[in-house]
Amino acid sequence: MAQKNAKKPQNTKKPRSKATPEPAPKLKRKEYEKEMLHLQTELCLVQDWVKATGQRIVIIFEGRDAAGKGGTIRAITERCSPRVFRIVALPAPSDREKSQLYIQRYLPHFPAAGEVIIFDRSYYNRAGVEYVLGFCTDDQHREFLNLCPNFEKIMVGNGIRLIKYWLEVSEKEQERRFEARIEDPLRQWKLSPTDLESRRRWYDYSHARDQMLDATDTPWAPWHIVHSDSKKHARLNCVRHLLSLLPYEKVEKPKVKMPKRSDKHAYDDVATMKDRRWITEYYKP
Repeated sequence: MAQKNAKKPQNTKKPRSKATPEPAPKLKRKEYEKEMLHLQTELCLVQDWVKATGQRIVIIFEGRDAAGKGGTIRAITERCSPRVFRIVALPAPSDREKSQLYIQRYLPHFPAAGEVIIFDRSYYNRAGVEYVLGFCTDDQHREFLNLCPNFEKIMVGNGIRLIKYWLEVSEKEQERRFEARIEDPLRQWKLSPTDLESRRRWYDYSHARDQMLDATDTPWAPWHIVHSDSKKHARLNCVRHLLSLLPYEKVEKPKVKMPKRSDKHAYDDVATMKDRRWITEYYKP
């Protein structure tokens, strides 16, 4: 028989920090699509507001490899005009670009009035992959971290809305996603030598991330960190947060009325298409 006054065993489980959240509950596809459609509808209102008021917005997406940057960017831009929401994903610099001022090749892509520019990786490459893999010197890395906050202060002072997101994926989930890329032909194009190297140098990238955040997380250009072990939750949370940062309002538009077809110059325009080079319809409606 157990003693009456026996002490209950203490809970030795360590509390989770903000950096290691409780696993997100399973999100059903219909729930995700319903909520995403609502958020994307709001993004279309943002688009109208950006055009009507001449806003200039820069959104930067950085994060570990396989953190889900591309999918989050697609969720933002899927229902919007590519003329307003423009994605910039620059390749490795050419020999000519390497000889330029470092920030120079990014400046032509900055927004004019009525544009939202989304950088899928950005000038912050110098603080991450370039530094870790030795594509820049320690002095160049140090100079970038010193100058970047001032450069961003000039951007914001010039009227550009600058929003920066860092997508953080756990080591275990990154490994799972890399393995999926290796096995799945539909994802193998995403796998690059730098991805595999980032796996090996996990802690080097962690150290570079910490240095970057310490140096460039400023009141005028703060970093917003997104937990991205669950891609669906990360996308919803990021889009919702983005909407919360923008003071957009619904822009009233004149009511559109569908015009009637004019019969002037009418002819059998279906018959003229009959013998054209139609593709084979393997999939029929």
